[in-house]
Amino acid sequence: MRIFDPHIHMTSRTTTDYEQMYDAGVRALVEPAFWLGQPRTSVGSFVDYFDSLLGWEPFRAAQFGIAHHCAIALNPKEANDPRCVEVLDLLPRYLAKDRVVAVGEVGYDSMTPEEDYAFARQLELAVQHELPVLVHTPHRDKAAGTKRTLDVVRESTLPPERVLVDHLNEVTVGLVIDSGCWMAFSIYPDTKMDPDRMVRILSEFGTDRMLVNSAADWGKSDPLRTRLTGDAMLAAGFTEADVDKVLWQNPIDFYGQSDRLDVSEVDREPTALFEGNSVLRGARE
Repeated sequence: MRIFDPHIHMTSRTTTDYEQMYDAGVRALVEPAFWLGQPRTSVGSFVDYFDSLLGWEPFRAAQFGIAHHCAIALNPKEANDPRCVEVLDLLPRYLAKDRVVAVGEVGYDSMTPEEDYAFARQLELAVQHELPVLVHTPHRDKAAGTKRTLDVVRESTLPPERVLVDHLNEVTVGLVIDSGCWMAFSIYPDTKMDPDRMVRILSEFGTDRMLVNSAADWGKSDPLRTRLTGDAMLAAGFTEADVDKVLWQNPIDFYGQSDRLDVSEVDREPTALFEGNSVLRGARE
């Protein structure tokens, strides 16, 4: 089983996670920019963070045989902080980079006017840079947030097939299915979705434009939930081709719209991080 995790925050994870993900079949991922838990107080901290998503993290992933790409954006939560708004002016510098395959995460957290502004402006940047967009739907009042998200997308000039609406569930998938947007579901240990619920949604709505992610971060999450979902699909009677479509081909097709996705080396053998690398070994010491 080959897996492309289309939304995971490896900045928050360990090298052991990378090893276990590879063993589970993960060969590629996209890491969208997000809130780190501690509020950032200056634009400079975003510069360092974005640089790490383009430099250190792809290198770290490559040691374990996993192709790493990222999405760059001002996330919805920090769009409400006036100290962070200038990040919007910084984004064009990063959206031109080769390993950036989408604008994201954008969208809503609390559905404020500040979030409206940041969302609309970043959709415009996606159009200018010919990139798809990863949209975060709010954890509270999710149905209203999803409806509002679709309204903003319709008001933009971005084609719906270049939009991935994330963190969906049984309540919201029906709102998105006919919009033309792609649909993503985060599989978590206790919250959001679980593998069995995901299988029921796939059984009802089919596999077209459907993506499954772990959205693993610094909270209680699990980077192997994509594999568990694939196993649950097979147990429920889905074919291996169905599983490959949801866990591999659909993410490839969506992010491939950026013309920057490169998974050409995903079958190479991983090498242990730090071993044999004097520069990195010295840094640790």
